[in-house]
Formats: sequence, C-alpha cells, structure tokens
Amino acid sequence: MNSKLIRNVWAVGRNYADHAAEMKVEVPKSPMIFLKAGTSVETGSKIKLPTWSKDVHHELEIAYWIDDKLEFTYLTLALDLTARDAQAEAKAKGQPWTMAKSFTGSCPLGSWISLQDAGPLDELTFELKKNQQVVQIGSAKEMIFKPEILLQFIKKHFPVSGSDILLTGTPAGVGPLQSGDLLQATLQSGNRKLLACHWDVE
Repeated sequence: MNSKLIRNVWAVGRNYADHAAEMKVEVPKSPMIFLKAGTSVETGSKIKLPTWSKDVHHELEIAYWIDDKLEFTYLTLALDLTARDAQAEAKAKGQPWTMAKSFTGSCPLGSWISLQDAGPLDELTFELKKNQQVVQIGSAKEMIFKPEILLQFIKKHFPVSGSDILLTGTPAGVGPLQSGDLLQATLQSGNRKLLACHWDVE
C-alpha cells in the first residue's frame, strides 16, 4: 500500500447532521458523492495554502483504503481542505466544485492503520485541534451513511478501482486556516489512541 499510488479520492458531503446544520443545508437523502484528484493527496506534515484563495477551511474526516477486491483494508485521518470562497462562487454560478476541492495538496493524509487494529466502527472517535484549541470532534457512529453503505453506493454508480480511497465526511466545526497555524489530529477507538497527526500551515 502506497499513498503515492492513490488513483481516485471519493468523498461524501453532508454525512454528519451537525455539519449540514452549520452550513445551513439539508441532510441528503442519498450519499452526495464528489471527487478529489488522487494527485491532491499530501502525505507530509506541511499544508501549503493556495495563493489564489483567502478562505481555505479544514474538514477532518476518516478515510478508507480500497484494495484490489474493492474492499476496505486500512483507514486513516484525512483533511478535505476546501477553498470556501471558490466553492461559494461555483455554487452561485451552478458550476462544479473542482477548484474548491481538488487543488494541489488539498487532501493531507495520516498514516494507515489496518481495520483489525482499528476495532469496531462505532467506537471510533476523532478530534482536531487548531493552535491547541479543539475545533472539531467526531464520532463514526454519528455518520448518516456508514462506510460500507458508501462503498456499496460508489461501486454501484462509479468505476471504483483498487488503490482508491474514500473520505467519509466531516463533523461540525470546520473553519478557516491561516499561515502559521498548527493542526493536531487524533483518532481513537474507545480509550485507545490509534493515530496522531500534525500539520504546519504555510
């Protein structure tokens, strides 16, 4: 498994009711799928903000690795970085969100953990701190569409392949990033810490 070989990044919008509420949009009745380029993945500890956007937001999510059998084998934490100003402009014009969601470096990833080591889905919780302050707290059991449901949905409708990954949505608390910010993320199974990530924003 090599993050540099990722082909497609499948992502879902509004998969947590509290995030839909903070964005003042309705909860979807079926998964709202969009794509980020596989080449938007960043595995380092630095986030380089695009010079053309003044309003890039963090969105912390659980991400799954899809193997050659089109099954989940690993998971990690991901940031679905979003240029909110570009997204708002695209929405107003009825255009795709590609500029807002798929810019260079818009998908930072943590280290991969096997599903066996991760434990039951409903025990997974995750947290994001910005400059030592907690800004996002999520629990997998609060997903509207569970990961396996999302996987079946994208397999039914899209050309999913091995080495794709799936981002499962973000909880409430998304917010803007500025150069100099420090992001720290953790993933836990009950009281057991599975993963810790950090990113320096440039």
